[in-house]
Amino acid sequence: MAAGAKRTKLVIFDCDGTLVDSQHMIVAAMTDAFASQGLLAPPRESVIGVVGLSLDWAIARLVPAESDPGLVDLLSEAYKEAFRARRLGPDHAEPLYDGVRDALDRLAARGDVSLGIATGKSRRGLDAVLEREGIAHHFSTIQTADTHPSKPHPSMLFAAMGEAVAEPVDTVMIGDTTFDIEMALGAGTSSIGVAWGYHPADALRAAGAHHVTADCAELELALDRLMLERQVG
Repeated sequence: MAAGAKRTKLVIFDCDGTLVDSQHMIVAAMTDAFASQGLLAPPRESVIGVVGLSLDWAIARLVPAESDPGLVDLLSEAYKEAFRARRLGPDHAEPLYDGVRDALDRLAARGDVSLGIATGKSRRGLDAVLEREGIAHHFSTIQTADTHPSKPHPSMLFAAMGEAVAEPVDTVMIGDTTFDIEMALGAGTSSIGVAWGYHPADALRAAGAHHVTADCAELELALDRLMLERQVG
């Protein structure tokens, strides 16, 4: 980078459990998927615990270890169909968490920050959320499970930084699961855990999160502190 050049600060968000509260939809669709194969659904806590992983990886953790390998594929397809059907239903609910819209608006309006998404969701599912909420225009780089290994592999973050022309020292990953924090560690970026999602705050800290925040106001303050702390040169 040329001397005196302005450096890009990249803030990357997870989706489910970080931007949107989709746990009702996820658990219901997983219950439908298992029922379609004549299987008892996993406990809610188990389903929530694998949110953030790519779908095949998540389901592989929910079925017995001795299961037929083809069962994961069957359940994955059944889950996708169930989720699509429920998205069209009257009880569909994937709301943005309180404060998320305002926080995104403020961050996107800053001249020193670019926003991105790195999610275990499919691009189709993510696009549906972003378009419904009218926030797609805020994100300059979007990475999904369609074209990357599952979290915590750092592939999504490397791709996002490449697209945004950002260095790890200027990049922050924000997520609600230990998979997000471990992904950030693997990519050499900072990480902020959000306590309103699906993994406990203590687990996020133990995984190596630089900060864990309780709400969006605190998140913005943590971002500013972290960017200043890691800024070099």
